[in-house]
Amino acid sequence: MARLVFFLVLIALAAAGAAWIAEQSGDVALSWHGWRVQTTLPVFALGLGILVVAAIMLWSVLRGLWRAPERLRRARRERRHARGRHAITHGLLAIGHGDSGAARAHAHVAKRHAADDPLALLLHAQTAQLEGDREGAQRAFRAMAERKDTRLLGLRGLFVEAQRADDPRAAVAIAEEALKISAGATWASQAVLGFRCAQGDWKAALAILDNNLASRLIDKATWRRQRGVLLTARALELEHLDRDLSRETIMEAVKLAPTLIPAAALASKYQSEAHQTRRAMRLIEPAWLARPHPDLADAYAHVKPGDSARQRLVRIETLAAKTPGHIEGALAIARAAIDASEFSRAREALAPFIDNPTQRVAMLMAEIERGEHGDTGRARAWMLRAVRARHDPVWTADGYVSDHWRPVSPVSGRLDAFQWQTPLAALPSDKGITVEASTFEEAMLAPPVREPAARPTEPAPEASIAPSAPAAQDNSPATDAAPQPASRTRQDGSKGGASAVPPVIPIVRAPDDPGVDDEEPQADEFAEPTEPSRGQAGGWRGFLSRWGA
Repeated sequence: MARLVFFLVLIALAAAGAAWIAEQSGDVALSWHGWRVQTTLPVFALGLGILVVAAIMLWSVLRGLWRAPERLRRARRERRHARGRHAITHGLLAIGHGDSGAARAHAHVAKRHAADDPLALLLHAQTAQLEGDREGAQRAFRAMAERKDTRLLGLRGLFVEAQRADDPRAAVAIAEEALKISAGATWASQAVLGFRCAQGDWKAALAILDNNLASRLIDKATWRRQRGVLLTARALELEHLDRDLSRETIMEAVKLAPTLIPAAALASKYQSEAHQTRRAMRLIEPAWLARPHPDLADAYAHVKPGDSARQRLVRIETLAAKTPGHIEGALAIARAAIDASEFSRAREALAPFIDNPTQRVAMLMAEIERGEHGDTGRARAWMLRAVRARHDPVWTADGYVSDHWRPVSPVSGRLDAFQWQTPLAALPSDKGITVEASTFEEAMLAPPVREPAARPTEPAPEASIAPSAPAAQDNSPATDAAPQPASRTRQDGSKGGASAVPPVIPIVRAPDDPGVDDEEPQADEFAEPTEPSRGQAGGWRGFLSRWGA
């Protein structure tokens, strides 16, 4: 709209100027080398305008002819660049859907038409990676690393190739070089940080973490948590080397990350050694509320050295009351109750989890059966049940299960990756149970059935023993003996009260059992005598016997 108004105003000014010139009177005379031209002012102005327009047109034509070759070269270059861009675009799309043949064809076109384009080098590198040509990919990434505009991209590609070749030292060297170029490279910072943690160089790892905070790669909360993790790892390493430095380090760590389980447990241990019981308990309680853990329960139980088992049980019950219904609290109470020989309290704590127990629940129940009644049968049944029970939470990170806490995942090198949770292999699925419960286990875990004392009855007639089974053993109890109270009865499917047990149980051999011959074995002259030989009589009787012989 503004352009239209400006154009209309310009036309109006030109018309006004032309009308003003036409109204002017007078002549214009031009004399040059005997030539004299005289005309009116309007005609002179019109001729001057025509001359200016012609000059401008002539200059435009001459300049166009002069610049025609350059324009032709530019147009050709733009067409080649457009073809190269088109090939790069379709090549990257082909890589995206996994068509290596089309990606290779587009890469050749891009190299011919846009060899200097950084995206063409990226297309070549990714095509080589798609085809499994590691040497070609490394050449492409090296070419990108030599250019200033694609140096970080090339180093990133070389870092990935070094990881695929299982060369951690080369990968870390490339990451360090990238970190020198750009302190904000997240992948390089994480790689170097993980390598420093794997080496146990906690001082360098803390410096990298501070650099990440300064570069705004992480926020303040993440920095506090990760710094607490690194300080905890350093304190655990120094626990048996320099306890004073370890104590100072872990106290700083627990201030930064109060819910970190190993930090709270170790800090509570040091405070307990310094006879700071209340402070040690206050260090454990926030971590327990965030995530109950057996290490926290053990540290809370032994927060005051010299306490008896019953005092530890009371303290554990106080801690478990902060998270009612949690299985870790019940397990901690059961463990403390067993140590205090309070087996009924241990059973009461584990009662809500017996129907679907975990491995630790089943093992504690086996220990209760063995310690309270000395019932090894029921203890064995609970141990068999523990084999098929659900897994308890463990320290796991990226599918890797560890028996203790670690600051960095050994799979991905990620800091603070280990979590106390049930491993993926132990999660419930829609498949049925592979190992079914055995009859022995069901019988052993069944509650004992007490029968009322039987009234004395008339003696039953003795069962006749079949003559065809002379070696059979009569295992039936005598009917005329005093009745004994049964502690456990066998369950059968019959409707009758007493099971029909035959009085004589024949010995049945398996088809492949040769058994023992019933005939009298033949004497072996090389076998040792089973009975001592009768010695020769001495004295006068022996003399007479020899004389008579």
